[in-house]
Amino acid sequence: MLVLWGAGALPAAVAATEASPTREQVKAAVDKVRADPNMPGTKTEKKLRFKERDDEEDEAEKKSDSLDWLRDFVKAVAEGARWLVWGLGALALAWLAIRLHRWMQVRAGGARPGKAPLPSHVGSLDIRPESLPDDIGNAAAALWQRGQHRPALSLLYRGALSRLVHAHEVPVRAASTEGECMQLSATRLVPDSQAFFVRLVGAWQLGAYGGRLPSTAQVLAVCSEFDLRLPATAPAGSPKGVAA
Repeated sequence: MLVLWGAGALPAAVAATEASPTREQVKAAVDKVRADPNMPGTKTEKKLRFKERDDEEDEAEKKSDSLDWLRDFVKAVAEGARWLVWGLGALALAWLAIRLHRWMQVRAGGARPGKAPLPSHVGSLDIRPESLPDDIGNAAAALWQRGQHRPALSLLYRGALSRLVHAHEVPVRAASTEGECMQLSATRLVPDSQAFFVRLVGAWQLGAYGGRLPSTAQVLAVCSEFDLRLPATAPAGSPKGVAA
């Protein structure tokens, strides 16, 4: 009986030994260890040290690097704007120089250099010989007598300018005014022809700008003298086309 009881109790003891400890048992064991005066405890210590200079430089470099792209962008924009302003300024100066050169060519009153092309128009008036009748004086008189007063005066002034330019080499330009044409013609025409041209211009200005017409006698007198005072070809022997 003793043997049998011992054999039955052995497995139970082994099972109790292999069973896991409970939470309370673990906590009690930890508390017991902490309470043991021979066990070292834990403590927190604070120490002061100097911050390394390299660390400060690294942080400064990081901050600087983060703004480098912005500085580069602003610098590139400023540089591009500067070159744009210089380019626009250069274009403006070139345009102004070209315009000034052309204006001086048009307004110049001196002799034409070489074989510069003759003007086909003075203002809006066509002064090409082919655009005018052969007998300008009689054609203008016929227009006047038919009541076409302004076309008659226009024909006389156009014809006079054409004769000055093509027959007498007066340096009239496309933008020359009536006053400038009279000044230029004085250098190439004899006094009688110059006086006739001044009378003709006066009749033209009276009808074109004065709001009233010259008398019929004045206009017909200009028409009758036209070919005599401003011939289609310069008289032989006249220097530089000066009319006799």
